[in-house]
Amino acid sequence: MTASPKEICREALRERILLQDLAPGTELDEGRIAADYGLSRTPLREIFQVLAGEGYLRLEANRGARVVSLEIATVRAFLQTAPLILATAARLAAEVRGGAGLDPLKAAQLRFQQALEGGDDGAAALADHGFHTQLGEMAANPYMLPALNRVLIDQTRLSRGVFSPGSKKERKLVKKAVQQHEALIAAIECGAADQAADLALQHWELSRGHMEGFLRPDPLPMVPVAQAESTA
Repeated sequence: MTASPKEICREALRERILLQDLAPGTELDEGRIAADYGLSRTPLREIFQVLAGEGYLRLEANRGARVVSLEIATVRAFLQTAPLILATAARLAAEVRGGAGLDPLKAAQLRFQQALEGGDDGAAALADHGFHTQLGEMAANPYMLPALNRVLIDQTRLSRGVFSPGSKKERKLVKKAVQQHEALIAAIECGAADQAADLALQHWELSRGHMEGFLRPDPLPMVPVAQAESTA
């Protein structure tokens, strides 16, 4: 079934926000987006409303839509809350043994591996996002799912670049992430709820290490005063 221009636009905006092609805090150009996707203003505004409800956008009176920002207070709340929500989603998914959602979860994992093998870090980030979104669907909890989806938006944005490893150490971490996904699938399939929650926390720690590195980069090298004077 062919997707409509409205569906294509909605999914494209989600992906552009997750990959930070539309950076946090960016004000969306309604006219340009409408033209790019062949939409009139009314259906585009309906898309904005949906994405605002999901946590991607913030609607501002008389100013249109803006990508949800990543302010210090937001990041702090995210770091405090994410482990609990991610572990709870994994636990609930395991308690129902995945049900009909297990095959889509395995398919998401396959897309993740294929993207990594192809060196497509953007596709890998989106596949990882899809993997964890599917976990939430499997958990089948209407109270937890909106919170998980909001957490995953910021986790994916803050993890940008983690799937394009440069060093041997970084490549090992990506390989470990793949293994953790596989172990999580196995735990859910056999209904091991405690193990699934523990694996989700281990996977979170892997992501958190990268995010903290992004948020706390090494300082620029200092040039000794004597050297600076000699080159002046």
